[in-house]
Amino acid sequence: MGIFNKIKFLFFVTLRIWKFKLLSDCKRISGKPNLYIPLLLNGRGKIKFGTNFQNGVSAAHHTYSSYNYILSMYEDSEVNFGHNVVMANGSTVQAVSKINIGNDVMIGINCMLVDTDGHDLNPGKRMTGDIKSAPITIGNNVIIYYNSVVFKGVTIGDNSVIGACSVVTKDIPPNVFAAGSPARVIRNL
Repeated sequence: MGIFNKIKFLFFVTLRIWKFKLLSDCKRISGKPNLYIPLLLNGRGKIKFGTNFQNGVSAAHHTYSSYNYILSMYEDSEVNFGHNVVMANGSTVQAVSKINIGNDVMIGINCMLVDTDGHDLNPGKRMTGDIKSAPITIGNNVIIYYNSVVFKGVTIGDNSVIGACSVVTKDIPPNVFAAGSPARVIRNL
């Protein structure tokens, strides 16, 4: 890497990584992520990183402008990452209850895993603050391609692949390729 690229990386990535460490307020973190882009860790719950967790991809777009966000909202909320997980640029993981991500998982650019609807669908209950939640489980060796969303209560089986721009609202079995909005099984792998 030439001197110009080192200076560019220092000012546009390294300093931002330090800034987001200062902005993070989650105190219950175990494991050490490898930071290629900034990572914001918030909430009162637990966040656990397995070995070789890679936050961001420096060769991908948004390297100089994005960050990844992990929220473990309440005391009993948990986000657990397995070993050898890659979470690409601009991704978000938000847990009200629990999100478990297996080993050797790749989460693409701008993906979101969220275990809650955020607000009730009933108009009379939307402002009450009662949040419905259900755990998300991502199996081992799963790929979730860019711009996909995984919602509450979903389990994605081992070795499955979720196609780009998918909205996963129901369980996906192991060893399949699924895609669409809502995501459905396209074929076996």
